Amino acid sequence: MAAGEDGSVGEVLIRVRMSAHDAHYGGDLVDGARVLGLFGDVATELLIRRDGDEGLFVAYDLVEFTAPVHAGDYIEARGRITRAGATSRTMEFTAHKVISARPDLSPSAAEVLDEPVLVVRARGTCVTPRASQRGADQGDGANEATSRP
Repeated sequence: MAAGEDGSVGEVLIRVRMSAHDAHYGGDLVDGARVLGLFGDVATELLIRRDGDEGLFVAYDLVEFTAPVHAGDYIEARGRITRAGATSRTMEFTAHKVISARPDLSPSAAEVLDEPVLVVRARGTCVTPRASQRGADQGDGANEATSRP
């Protein structure tokens, strides 16, 4: 397993270019749900690294869209586990624009940003059933998610 002896996995990062296919609104604006999908991929990797299983995303309890994302932008999505119970994992996510499309200059122009721009911040809970866990420390149950009917 890639998890430390205490079950920690640190931070996971993915970088993705938003394509014309991702643009959903006028002005090549990308739907915010596309970034939430990236957070789902980050959460999956965190769970695999910690528990040896993809687990399940249960809910977001915070989502803030702070800046627009356009086709041609490069987005870095990061996440980390901030709390772990017996089966639940609370995670925090950020997405930053690191390269910005510049269609005002030419159809293929882009620029690396001096400072990344926060575009989305979120917090959510994932669950890895106890029987599916193969990782290090499985927690103490302090943040146990309740089962749904």
